[in-house]
Formats: sequence, C-alpha cells, structure tokens
Amino acid sequence: MADALSVIPASVLRYLSDKLYEKRKNAALEVEGIVKQLASSGDHEKITAVINLLTTEFTYSPQANHRKGGLIGLAAATVGLTSEAAQHLEQIVPPVLNSFSDQDSRVRYYACEALYNIAKVVRGEFIIFFNQIFDALCKLSFDADANVQSAAHLLDRLVKDIVTESDQFSIEEFIPLLRERMNLLNPYVRQFLVGWITVLDSVPDIDMLGFLPDFLDGLFNMLSDSSHEIRQQADSALSEFLQEIKNSPSVDYGRMAKILVQRAASPDEFTRLTAITWINEFVKLGGDQLVPYYADILGAILPCISDKEEKIRVVAREISEELCAIKADPADAFNVGAILSIARRQLDSEWEATRIEALHWISTLLNRYHSEVLCLLNDIFDTLLKALSDSSDEVVLLVLDIHACIAQDPLQFRQLLVFLVHNFRVDHSLLERRGALIIRRLCVLLDAERVYCELSTILEGEADLDFACIMVQALNLILLTSSELSDLRELLKQSLVNAAGKDLFVSLYASWCHSPMAIISLCLLAQMYQHASAVIQSLVEEDINVKFLVQLDKLIHLLETPIFAYLRLQLLEPGRYIWLLKALYGLLMLLPQQSAAFKILQTRLKTVPSYSFNGDQLKRASSGNPYSQILHHSGSQITEDGDVNQDNGNVPNGINFASRLQQFEQMQQQHRLLAKSQAQSRNSSTSFFKEGPKAEPRWPPTSYINRPRSRSSGRGPGQLQN
Repeated sequence: MADALSVIPASVLRYLSDKLYEKRKNAALEVEGIVKQLASSGDHEKITAVINLLTTEFTYSPQANHRKGGLIGLAAATVGLTSEAAQHLEQIVPPVLNSFSDQDSRVRYYACEALYNIAKVVRGEFIIFFNQIFDALCKLSFDADANVQSAAHLLDRLVKDIVTESDQFSIEEFIPLLRERMNLLNPYVRQFLVGWITVLDSVPDIDMLGFLPDFLDGLFNMLSDSSHEIRQQADSALSEFLQEIKNSPSVDYGRMAKILVQRAASPDEFTRLTAITWINEFVKLGGDQLVPYYADILGAILPCISDKEEKIRVVAREISEELCAIKADPADAFNVGAILSIARRQLDSEWEATRIEALHWISTLLNRYHSEVLCLLNDIFDTLLKALSDSSDEVVLLVLDIHACIAQDPLQFRQLLVFLVHNFRVDHSLLERRGALIIRRLCVLLDAERVYCELSTILEGEADLDFACIMVQALNLILLTSSELSDLRELLKQSLVNAAGKDLFVSLYASWCHSPMAIISLCLLAQMYQHASAVIQSLVEEDINVKFLVQLDKLIHLLETPIFAYLRLQLLEPGRYIWLLKALYGLLMLLPQQSAAFKILQTRLKTVPSYSFNGDQLKRASSGNPYSQILHHSGSQITEDGDVNQDNGNVPNGINFASRLQQFEQMQQQHRLLAKSQAQSRNSSTSFFKEGPKAEPRWPPTSYINRPRSRSSGRGPGQLQN
C-alpha cells in the first residue's frame, strides 16, 4: 500500500473517487501513464501494489463513487500494461466481476465498461475467466437498468469475437454452464443463450453437435416462447443443427430421441411439429441406433396421428409407415413387448385414427413376430376383447382381424367366442348394434361352420334363458340373411343327404331350441318340413306371445326373399311337398288375420297349383278345400317331403327327430317356467305398491280384433278359395 501511495499522487487518488465522471476519467488517465512507466521499467511489484490499492480501497469501498473510480482505474492500469497485462489478470478481473452484482446500477455499468476495455487489451488471455464472465453476462442480460443491458450487450459481442478466434476455449467446461441455464424462462436470458449457441456452432473447431443432447431440450422449450423473435431464433438454430445431423457420419441419436419423444407431446403446436419432423429424419438416418427406442417413438407418434394440425398428422403417419417397414430382429434389442404395450395403451385413445393405427401395429407384430406376441397375449387380450365394443366400425373390423389371427389356436378360439357371448349378455345394445357385423366378419375370417357350432355349444348351456333366446334369434337371422353365410345355408339344405350338413343341423339344433321360430326357420332351411310341422304342432298357448309373433312376422317376410326361392318353387309340386304345405299352413293359422304377414303368406299359398295332385287328391280338391285332408295326413309313410321310407320315418339319415322334438319341448318347458316365475315376481312387486297386475301385451291389438271385416269378399281372412 505504501509503495502505491508513493507512486500515485494523493490528488490523483482524490479525483479518482470524485463524483464527477470527467475528474475520474482524468485521474484514470494519470493511473494509466504511471502503470505504463512502471511496466517499461519492469517494476511489477509496484504495479501489483497499485492494483491492490485500486481493488481494496476503491472497488470494495462502501462509497459508490470510490467503486466507480476503482473500476475505471483498473481498466486504465490494464491499458497501461498492454502486452504484460496477462500476468496481472488474476488481480484485475475478479474485482470487476464482483462489481457486476453491485446494487448501484451505475457501478454495474462501469464494470461492463471496465471489463470491455480490459478484454480489448488482453484478448485471448481473457479466456481463463470465460465461465465466470459468461455467468455474469447471463445475469446482466436481464438487468433492470437499460443502460446496463446495453453495455452488457457490447461486452457480450466482444467476448464472442474473442472466443471465436481463440484456441484456448474449452467447450467441455462450457457445456455444463450452458445446460444449467437452458430451461430458464426469462426472454432476455433465452436470447442470450441462443446467441451463444449459434456463435459457437459457427466455429469450425468447436463441435457443438456432439454436445447437442445437453441443450436440445432447452432449444425445444424456447419454441413455445411468447416472443416471436425468440421462437424464430430457436427454430433457426434447430434447423441448422438438423442439417448438420444429416451431413454428419456420427450422431448420438438415442439421447436426442428421448428428448424428441417428450416434445412430440407438447401442448404447443409448433413444438410438436418440429419434434415430429426431427423424429422423421432420425428414423430415416438413425438405423440400428434407434431400435431400442422404437417403442418410445411409436408412443409419441400414435397420438400425433390424430393431431388437429394436418402437417403433424401427415408426418406422423409417414413415420409410422417407415417404422413398420423396418424388419428388426428381437435379438437386436427390438422389444416386441414394449411396442405391443404402447399399441395396447393407445387403444384407449379418444381418437379413432390413433386407435386404428395402433391396431395396424398389433396386426403387423402378430404377423411378423407371431410366437413372441402369443407369449404376451395375456397383456393385450382383454383390451382387444373390449375393443369389440368400440364406437367405430373400422376399429371393430380391425380388432376382429386380429382376433381371427389369434384364434387359429383352438383354446384362443373358444376363449374369444365365450367372451363375445359374455359381452353380448352384459350389453344387449352391443348385440343389436354390432352383433351382425362381428359374427359375419368372424365367419369370413374363420370357418363359418366352426364359428356357428362353437357358439351353439356355448349357448346350449347358457343359464340366462332370455338372453339365450335373443342371441339364438340374432344368430338365426344372420344365418338366413348374410351373404357371407351362403355356403353354410347350402350345407344345411343338404342335411338329409350329406353327413356334414346333418352334423351341422344337429349341432345348431341344440341351442336353436331356445327359440321356436329359430327352430322352425332352421328346419325350413334344411328342408326338414315334417319336423317343422311337428314343432309347430307342439307349440302351446304360452308360446304364442308377442315376441313369438314378431319373430314369425320376420320369417314370413324372409320367405319372400331370394334365400327361400327354392322353397317357393317346391310349392309347384304340392303332392310331393305335403309337409311343407302343412308347415306353412300351420304358420298361417298362428298369425293374426289382420296382420300383413298373414296376408302375405295367404296370398302365397293361394298360388299353389292343384294340377300336380293324384286322382284321390283331386277328388279332395273338388270338395272346396283341396288341402283339407292333406293337412291332417299325419300317419303317412312319407318321412320328409320328396322321400318315401319303408320304416317308421323316425331316423332318416341318422337324425332322430323324435329325440330332437323332445329336446325342443324340454327347452321350451324351461322357458315357460321362467316366464311364469317372472310374471309372479312382477305381480308380487305390483301388489306391494297396491297396484293391479299389469296385463300382458296382446297380439293383435284390440283395434285389429274389433275391426269390421272387409266387405269386398265373402270369405274371412285365412279362408281358401275354391
């Protein structure tokens, strides 16, 4: 201290702390001259003493003007040292950096000015303090004082120039500093950081690309900044890095893929688009490096398939197709289970397009890695079964395709159909809305005969009789109307002469017993007209209810469709198909006369020709009702229409019709007992509330019963013409 006081006049020290800038400036010039002389004489001890004096008595002084003077004095001393300043930097720079956090904005301003002048003198030697200077500049970038910010920007530009020309800069030491600040939200800091990233990336000798994973997430975070300028700067930096990635032979795709996957789910549209664009390029460029990350990537793009922004949807679909085209080996870290799990989770997505794409992936995995997927089936099977209730027809069809592939295994086949029946039982609306679609599709994908026989076996033991009846009626309607089941219908038509047809008839019969109309339809389809007539004759009063008549109405209309054209043509030979006539007349007698179905069937039967009967039959025809005797011809040796047997007609082609009829009657007795039980329960419930028992629905309505008979004809409905 004494050496310094002997070198610097007291007046200079006094003016150095003056409140007027001009006096401090002149005093600093004096200090510069003094230090220059000491440097020329090589007296570094006194130079050190001068610097210590400026530091302790001025820059660390409680007086603001002293601190200002000390800063300008240190800058002047550095200028005076010129080329020899480097050896004193460890004394000069720390007090200046300390002043960057001074409470007085003017002190902070002069600190920027002082460090700027120091940096201009020492240039590259300055790099040893780079991290501290960078930290100080980062804080000053959002200083409350505009003048300080302006001074900091000038200093920042100079430091960037120095770094770009220096060979002493350590990117390895700088990156941790950058990474710590990348997620700060202050817009000034963000601009500051992007500026440095861009500058350093432009230096050929600095490999910023190698450290990109360390600050990539921060750059993506800036894409959603409220400032358009910051978004633009971040996007520009990212575009530059992506171009470098395309041109680089070695890139760490894995670490960056994790970041991109997270950013693909960003609520900001621009961030999502940028992230998914990067993922698209990575999938094209990354090759084997990305195999362990396929599941994560798939999890990111599947939601984007349904994004509200079309550009994102297009890119996401392109990525999905590219990933799907890559045939990776599970032995090479390709995790089938992880991808399957991702696809399964996306089946719960609210967006149809995403669910469809997820199903495409499950189907692809099943076809390509069948054994691996079957080992993981327990993880996805329940979800796939639930997907059959999806609101989208396309989703349901894809799910059925997958189930059909899985159901090649007999155990899985039965499990699928058991669950289907369970779902239909729990949700009757599903049966109404999707039953036909599901059954028809399964019959196409799997063997229709196998599907129907298995369903029949399941329904035969169904405890819920009401549901069993509804389900059988649905299956019967599908069988009679669906083009996909035409081969099955043809097989049933051959039941009397074909062993496979007979087996199918017997298999279906067991569950079709739940519904009288289903059994009658099955017999008409299989051309077992005598048994159809026997079933009709076995019906009792309780069986003829509204539900039965509704089903009968449907059957009568179906008899007029091309499916039953063969039956209508058989009516051209009434002498040969006596039991067919008896069955149809039996149905006619069960229909209300005023119903449309009655009129349809009556009209059809009136067209039956009489010329094909033999002499005895013609005599009976002349009596006014050509079929009156035929309808009571129960003791004939004709077992089934068109065939005459010498035995009692009970077991043609191995079918024991008596046993079948008994089976039907037993099942119907169970349904009657259930109906009585339900009626008693309803009556008990209504009597509890002191209400009269509700009347059963009547068919036809009273309005039909009391309607006057038409005067256009002397015959009542149902009467035959002579």
